[in-house]
Amino acid sequence: MNDDVTASTPLLLVVDDDESVRRSLARLLTSAGYAVETFGSAAELLGREPLTGPGCLILDVQLPGLSGLDLHARLRSADADVSAVFVSGHGDVAMGVRAMKDGAVDFLTKPVNDVELLAAVERALARDRLARGHRAELNELRQRDSALTQREREVCALVATGLLNKQVAAVLGTSEKTVKVHRARVMTKMQAGSLAALVRIADRLGMRHSSDTRPDPGPADVPVMLPLGAAASFSTYARTESGARTG
Repeated sequence: MNDDVTASTPLLLVVDDDESVRRSLARLLTSAGYAVETFGSAAELLGREPLTGPGCLILDVQLPGLSGLDLHARLRSADADVSAVFVSGHGDVAMGVRAMKDGAVDFLTKPVNDVELLAAVERALARDRLARGHRAELNELRQRDSALTQREREVCALVATGLLNKQVAAVLGTSEKTVKVHRARVMTKMQAGSLAALVRIADRLGMRHSSDTRPDPGPADVPVMLPLGAAASFSTYARTESGARTG
C-alpha cells in the first residue's frame, strides 16, 4: 500500500473497536483535510504496512485482543514509533499516566471534543514532522559517513575530541602531514564548514575512537521513526526487531 495520498496530506490511522466511533472520527478528520484509515483492532493495524509518510495514530484503549496501550508499547519497543493520541471511554488516571509516560501526545476521554481532538492531532503531526526531519538529517549524515575510509573515520573521531593534528598522528602512529591530508578529506566528505560543525556531526553519529576513554554519552537523543520500506507490516517489523534484540 502506498501512503503517498498527496505530498502534504498526513495519513491518520484510527483504531477503535466501535464501528460508529470509527465512522464518526473518520468524518471529522476527513472534513479537516486529513486522509484517514480505520481499523477495528490492534491485529488489523499490525497487518498493515508501516507508514511511509507523515501521519499519526488515534488509538482506543480497550480493544479486542491487544489493548491500545500494549499496541503502542509494542510499536515503541520495536523502534516503530508513531505519534499517538489516545481516546477512551474507559480511561482512568493510571491509564492516562501510562500512556503519557510511553510517549503519547494526549489522552482524551469519550465523547471526544472535536476541537480538542483536532488540536491533539496537530500536536501529534508536529512531533511526527520533527522526528522525520531528525531522521532525514541523520540518514544524510550516515550517507556522508559511508564515503569515509576507515582511516578517515578514525581521524574524524579523534579530531572531534579536540586533539591537534600532531596528537592524532601520535595516536595513529603516522605523520602529521598524513593526518592533515585525511582531515581535509574528512571535512570535504562530511561537508563540515568548520571544526565545530564536524564535532556536532561526529556527536550525532556517535563516532568514537578506541583510544577515547571518556564515558560513553549513549545514543544521540533523536526521535526514532519507522524506516521507510523497513517491513511488510507493522507486525513483521515488530517481530524482526524483537528477535534481533533477544536472539
